[in-house]
Amino acid sequence: MSRHDIILGACLALCFAVSSAPAQTAEPSGLRANEALLTLEYQTIKVPGDRPIDLMGFHLYHKVFDGVYLGAGFYAPLFKGEYGGFVAADLGAHVRRRLAGPVWGIAGLSAGGGGGGRSVEHSKRLSGSGGFAKGYVGLGYDFGSFTLGATVSKLKFRKAIIDGTQANLFIEVPYSYLTGPFSGHDQPLSPSDDHRAGQEMGENMLTLAQDNYRQLDPKGTSKDTIGIADLQYAHFFAPDTYWFAALGMGYHGMPLYNQLLGGLGRRLRLTPEITLYGQLGLGSGGYSPEQIDTSSGLLVYPKLVAEYALTRDLGLALSLGHMAAPKGSSRNQTYGLSLTHHLRSGQTADAAGPPSYRGLRFSVFQQTGYHLRYRDIDRAPLQMVGLQLDLPIGQRWYLPLQASGAYTAYLGYPGYAEILGGIGLQTRALPGERLQTYGQLMAGANVHGKAAKASAGLRYILNERMALNMSVGHIVARSASGGRFSADNLALGLDYRFSMPTR
Repeated sequence: MSRHDIILGACLALCFAVSSAPAQTAEPSGLRANEALLTLEYQTIKVPGDRPIDLMGFHLYHKVFDGVYLGAGFYAPLFKGEYGGFVAADLGAHVRRRLAGPVWGIAGLSAGGGGGGRSVEHSKRLSGSGGFAKGYVGLGYDFGSFTLGATVSKLKFRKAIIDGTQANLFIEVPYSYLTGPFSGHDQPLSPSDDHRAGQEMGENMLTLAQDNYRQLDPKGTSKDTIGIADLQYAHFFAPDTYWFAALGMGYHGMPLYNQLLGGLGRRLRLTPEITLYGQLGLGSGGYSPEQIDTSSGLLVYPKLVAEYALTRDLGLALSLGHMAAPKGSSRNQTYGLSLTHHLRSGQTADAAGPPSYRGLRFSVFQQTGYHLRYRDIDRAPLQMVGLQLDLPIGQRWYLPLQASGAYTAYLGYPGYAEILGGIGLQTRALPGERLQTYGQLMAGANVHGKAAKASAGLRYILNERMALNMSVGHIVARSASGGRFSADNLALGLDYRFSMPTR
């Protein structure tokens, strides 16, 4: 068993312990307050024989014990070297303890997978098999609304030249949010819960977009228009102003082109049905600079979106924008189509109709790909870590969105990944029942291009919040050159189930 398996297993075991603790089994009938941390970090890593790589980290941690948080996050480069398209994701534990007054001790441990480099061949030297582990310890100063500090971190990619100890600057922003029982999906809120949600929660938006990047005078070897699948979360901190975070991956033209963006947006209501949004995103992305020249990875993305309300909660939108890499030559005209799900609290301007709960299910899983074949040749198994978000439609149907990445090499290279979305069907779990079966069909992309995946599984419900799941499945894909990819897979995961109050 590898170090990455041990760390991941420890994280899942800790989650299981939390879900089984007596203090967590007695679920309240209404809303529950939850504590979390949003962290941003920056570090510069020496690369032997090459220019250093700088990584910006973005993590979301959920509090499970006093001072103990579990979560997931991403890393991507910004300003140094020519590593555009390098991306990594991890799962980990984050610990903070007050030492004296506003001074806190910070420590953590994580593991995950990723990779990238100036070229496909260079990625093998830079990030090896793609699997990595990170540990850190340091101090932070609490300013009230945020904590600023520094750590010493050790980051090592397996069989790679990224293996160093360096300073890491970070900022932690604590926040809280309200959730209800997962079984309350589509059920009405009590008047007191509705009032509380209106007082404590703002509006949120979850957007799934299909974006197209038409390259303008491209300097890299790839000249095609790139099709992007993009998932964006936005939170309104003022009536019509929001911040957002988005993850995008290519499925056509340049499979698994990737980008991570965050920024600010503004909303303008033209009519009850038509709304305009303008937003500016900053972040990192690309593939390899020899194919698309994003150089160090830094991206700037202004975009205008026009949304038409299909229902009270769903909107269909068209977008136009311009994606640029300031330190590279990549310039792109963008256009796309998106579907937005609105989650509104009881006192937002758009609130209408009876208040109710909207269920969400978030899963983290370990997946093994076996019986893997490409171009009719058997390949080595793949070990992957994945995340899935399920949006229930009634009690039986749901919409699954899944992203996963390998921490072992594929065809000798790091960075294998999948991004998929589709439809799922599950048996109805009545109160007191522990077992639930499900099946799902999804389409999207892997490193070869368009992909389709079918899976079926069994879920064991621990309590109202937590469940374990196991599934088996099969994925197929075909590369642009006609090579066929197929693999069976076995996944073991942990579900976090909750609902959000909305109107």
